[in-house]
Amino acid sequence: MSQPVSPRPPSPAASPFHAGEIALQERAGVRARLAETGRRVIRDFMPEQHRDFFRHLPFLIVGSLDRAGRPWASMLTGIPGFVASPDPKTLRITARPGPHDPLTNNLAAGAPLGLLGIELATRRRNRMNGRVSLLDGSGFTVDVDQSFGNCPQYIQARQHSFAAEGAARAQTAPQGTRLDDRAQALVRAADTFFIATASPAAGSDRMSEGVDVSHRGGKPGFVRVSEEDGATVLTAPDFRGNFYFNTLGNIVSNPRAGLLFVDFARGDLLLLTGSAEIVWDGPEVAAFAGAQRLLRCRVEEGVLIAGALPLRFTAPEQSPHLAATGAWEEGATSRGT
Repeated sequence: MSQPVSPRPPSPAASPFHAGEIALQERAGVRARLAETGRRVIRDFMPEQHRDFFRHLPFLIVGSLDRAGRPWASMLTGIPGFVASPDPKTLRITARPGPHDPLTNNLAAGAPLGLLGIELATRRRNRMNGRVSLLDGSGFTVDVDQSFGNCPQYIQARQHSFAAEGAARAQTAPQGTRLDDRAQALVRAADTFFIATASPAAGSDRMSEGVDVSHRGGKPGFVRVSEEDGATVLTAPDFRGNFYFNTLGNIVSNPRAGLLFVDFARGDLLLLTGSAEIVWDGPEVAAFAGAQRLLRCRVEEGVLIAGALPLRFTAPEQSPHLAATGAWEEGATSRGT
């Protein structure tokens, strides 16, 4: 039996943020405040509350890197308990990705991963970034580098259930630089997506460097689909957050992202990877109520996996934080579709 690890606080001299995150905190005028807050709330172990939280989840969002260093966001599912924490420094996931999920090839001993536990019904979420320490036939184990909570902003509340027939026989549709009609329809209807990013030194010995995966929410249609030079470009507003700038700090340092869209009613998954950029200001930002900036992703590759999930979700209860946010049709520009 594993012996409990006594949590130790991070060194006062060590920042949990890397250069990209710090640069954006400085731009926002919050660097000094976040320097102290970050050391207090971003830990190199999982507190008991987080350990208990993960074991109740029916799904887990995973961010990973492929051999080309491109981020991907994936979803693993299981009966609650399939994610467990045997000690404060370890998370064990008893599940393996499907054969068409890029995560299948991205899992390896030592590989950096970003993990997001999110309970949609209660709008709770916790992040854990770390590295694979063990990979076997039933799943994998991740050693903690960083563990921290997130606020419930912009999460649409949904109840889940397991489909009576389980996961359907998955049907895949590879996606190139231009998404097909079904994939575009899934994106246009979405009120949620997950985004994986990585710092340039992900996989190094520095705890502030690694893979991260996060949640983004908005009113249905908050992700705009357009086409530029034959490639699909996805644009989403970036609303006020916790000022950690984990996602955006990675992007300014390493302009790549992996996006995951979920059809919560049908159990379909759309996994994408591509180049990413931040639009800081201008008429597009000003036209979208609540947007502090825009996030744009140019699709390079992806896969639509129909019937991938054994889970089904109820219609959403919209986050109250979205009441003051806008929509693309309210400020349509020539770049939208």
